[in-house]
Amino acid sequence: MYGLTRSLLFQMSAERAHRLGMAGLHYLGRSRDLCESLREKALEGAPPNLAVEVAGLRFAHPVALAAGLDKDAEAVDGLFACGFSAVEIGTLTPRPQPGNPSPRLFRLPEHRAVINRMGFNNHGAAQAATRLRMQTWRPGPLGVNIGKNKDTPLDQAVEDYVACVDALAALGDYVVVNASSPNTPGLRKLQEPEQLTQLLGAVQERLASVAPGKPLFLKIAPDLTPEAVDEVVDVARACKLAGLIATNTTLARPFEHPLAKEAGGLSGAPVREPANAVIRRAYLRGDGALPIIGVGGVFTAQDVYEKLRAGASVVQVYTGFIYEGPGMVGHILPALATLLARDGFKQVRDAIGAEHRGAA
Repeated sequence: MYGLTRSLLFQMSAERAHRLGMAGLHYLGRSRDLCESLREKALEGAPPNLAVEVAGLRFAHPVALAAGLDKDAEAVDGLFACGFSAVEIGTLTPRPQPGNPSPRLFRLPEHRAVINRMGFNNHGAAQAATRLRMQTWRPGPLGVNIGKNKDTPLDQAVEDYVACVDALAALGDYVVVNASSPNTPGLRKLQEPEQLTQLLGAVQERLASVAPGKPLFLKIAPDLTPEAVDEVVDVARACKLAGLIATNTTLARPFEHPLAKEAGGLSGAPVREPANAVIRRAYLRGDGALPIIGVGGVFTAQDVYEKLRAGASVVQVYTGFIYEGPGMVGHILPALATLLARDGFKQVRDAIGAEHRGAA
């Protein structure tokens, strides 16, 4: 059924189709009974052994939704209805901003990919906070992904992140510092050790004040060198983060395509292996003690399984959801259970980092 819907949506511009899809999920969310029914159906193929715990949060299974799709918390209930174990909203900034000029979102179906240069377009932290306060149904963890406004100087970025913590941290189940989007000028400089230490220290301090015990994650880029990944992991551990989200979109263009010259971050299938490489490096550098949420190029149960074995505890999807549709989670879960059973893993946590232990 989604194949027909997708063909119609793909006749529209990517951003218009996105807005239409989000509107549909928003209206779906108005019916609690329907959302619960659809979620129950999506999770029919999820046996209890798919559940996993990360940073004290329980995920019914390891397939979650990445930030970027629902920037303003407009469709949280509708997205949970699709079966995701967790939903991450954002990236949100303290003040509303329109983002970059259109066109700024491009599909590359031949490569199962998307290029975006949205630029943290959102209605601001206060409006998202209002929506979250109205939420009455939360069947899984809700993440809040935060960033800085485009016109905030880099040397004042900490103030923006702290302001977002003040507005949103108490309303989510975990918080994510996004220092890795390629679409806000200079933002990735915040991944450098000295600036990262300052940023994370300030956010952790404020988080302890306004939402004690709330897990804090850092989202990193797939374009980091192996040595830079090591540095980020060391800072994350020193700052006692709950974990990393690896990875964001890439600036690389590993193929020829008429749209390849468009500025912005590339997501989808071409990012799968670069993201997996970062997950592997981070897992090893952290001695398996720093939880990792893996994201990048996830379309199938095999893609999820590869990230688990590389060292991820939970796997997020974004571009795959655009191409595979709302039935994606329901298709992945039984196949993932089969993969685990095939290799003798009784539960998800047994597979995490398995490739580094020489497991099956």
